[in-house]
Amino acid sequence: MTAPPHLASRFGLVRMRPRDPDEPHRSASPLELFFDLVFVVSVAIASRNLHHFESEGHVVEGVGPYLAIFFAIWWAWMNFTWFATSFDTDDWLYRLTTIVQMGGALLVAAGAEAAMTQGDFGLTILGYIVMRLVTVGQWLRAAAGSVEHRATALRFAVGIPAVQLLWVGWWLGVPDEFKALGFVLLAMAELAIPVWAERASKTPWHPHHITERYGLFTLILLGESILASANAIIDAIHHTAEIGPLLTIAVTALVLAAGMWWVYFARPQHDRLETLRGSVLFGYVHYVIFAAAGAFSAGIEVAIDHDTNQTDLDSVVAAATATVPVALFVIGIWSLALRRVLPRWANVVVVVLGVAIALAALGPYSFVVAAVGMVVIVLVLEVTRPPKAS
Repeated sequence: MTAPPHLASRFGLVRMRPRDPDEPHRSASPLELFFDLVFVVSVAIASRNLHHFESEGHVVEGVGPYLAIFFAIWWAWMNFTWFATSFDTDDWLYRLTTIVQMGGALLVAAGAEAAMTQGDFGLTILGYIVMRLVTVGQWLRAAAGSVEHRATALRFAVGIPAVQLLWVGWWLGVPDEFKALGFVLLAMAELAIPVWAERASKTPWHPHHITERYGLFTLILLGESILASANAIIDAIHHTAEIGPLLTIAVTALVLAAGMWWVYFARPQHDRLETLRGSVLFGYVHYVIFAAAGAFSAGIEVAIDHDTNQTDLDSVVAAATATVPVALFVIGIWSLALRRVLPRWANVVVVVLGVAIALAALGPYSFVVAAVGMVVIVLVLEVTRPPKAS
């Protein structure tokens, strides 16, 4: 049974007992919202560096480091979010450790440019390890406060530092030609820890709270795209010769961002969190969704560079840096929240149009075609929306 809230103990601390997964009106706390602000910085820096890579014609070389940096950002954010939904005490020690995690996130952000441009992951690894080791302290505290979840908490407390030691070894001892493979293997080890730990006893996550937290982070990422759309308008003012194409980018990018928002929130997602398997899929597929949203903002900036002659990138490749992320976002949300609730014909239409958005880069007026495809997807979702109960 969940302990009464704010049951004080020595030194003004609260015993870390599990939260009630059915707690009514559970919403994001001010501390969680403050935590997200730090990750806005990290995502913005990663997206900015991806934009520079793509604009300079090094698309493939930029995507890999971007996905690596984004993994560190996403995984640290995700682990905090799922821990908080189960064990948040909101006492001074919990707040302090969360702020230290935020400091680690800033180190990741500060090291993102060196990691992506020079392959120097030193500062990024340091920030990542800070975030992860602080999480170990939280799990040890949960183990002390919750008998029923002690085995799970201790599995987290053992698995996380073990993998961090491997990250240090990867950074210091793995030859450059094997670093990509090593990264993939260690990322898989990180992903395996929650699956292994939660099999001891499932922590009491709050489905509505989790989906709200993921929705808020999605809004943060889409906000980067809105900023990029504003940059297109600003550039149009200063490049009157290209004002038509730039205003087209601004308008269609806004339509695409709004459509991504519409698709993401078109259907409830909390029912995916009723089982461990569903929760793992929900959490892990969001890596693709979040990374795609961050990459979309970079693609808008690349399109601006192309239309203002600030890049020699081929027009098809330049357009694809925006249309492919949008397509991945749409298909990712379809697989999680829409596939099971839409009629068969609507599923076919959404997937076909999602692919068509990616392929729009191959033809003229790529952003316009992609925006039209997005509008049709939204119309399909609205036509098939179940009637509200009276």
